Amino acid sequence: MADRSASPGTARPAFYALRGGGWRDFWTVLHPPYTIWHLSYVALGWAVSPASHESRLAGALAAFGLAVGIGAHALDERNGRPLRTKIPDQVLVALAVVSIGLACAIGVYGAATISWWLLAFVAFGGFIVCAYNLEWFDGRFHTDLWFALSWGAFPAITAAFANAERLTIEAVFVAAGCFALSAAQRTLSTPARALRRSTRRVEGVIERTDGTIEQIDANRLRATPEAALRWMSLAMPLIAVAVVIVRQR
Repeated sequence: MADRSASPGTARPAFYALRGGGWRDFWTVLHPPYTIWHLSYVALGWAVSPASHESRLAGALAAFGLAVGIGAHALDERNGRPLRTKIPDQVLVALAVVSIGLACAIGVYGAATISWWLLAFVAFGGFIVCAYNLEWFDGRFHTDLWFALSWGAFPAITAAFANAERLTIEAVFVAAGCFALSAAQRTLSTPARALRRSTRRVEGVIERTDGTIEQIDANRLRATPEAALRWMSLAMPLIAVAVVIVRQR
């Protein structure tokens, strides 16, 4: 049986995508569940540090919110229109330039007031947000490994260093954990995204040991990984808020 909902252009490009047009396109481009999820890594990195500088947490959240939430996603949409929005190219470019520029400015200010070693983090962040999303160097940085390093481990280790002004063993462990979570996210989202955006037809059945026959379609195949992604995108911010509250006591 053909699954008409799987035809490219008919299914929403993401489970959080709104109907196209106007302000809804900007919401969709922000990838709200994933942006908040990755900002949770910033909070986790900050919270495990042997210090408690609230202003540094705010600065790190602002910088990564601009660079990842706006800049990276604007570049990604400009490079191939995976979310099928109608935002003009020049608007996407302007959003990326301004947001990434502001994020780097926050980082430079942090380096001047906290530690000049933060410039290394700023340089890497500015490079990877472009190299990954624009697929520089024939896409060598646009891989699952670099996704987990850049959007998982990097936010955590950066916030931890900015808070403590040094690298600690607990920061390394939490960064490794965030790497693993981002790898899990990628493992779930890649097939679900393919089913939504580039699958024309799905056919098949599941035959149970009791003789029950169930039809398979694209909706069924993506239901489980997307449900897991929804729950994980809720769980991570809740955990991050909890550890930040505990850290401040």
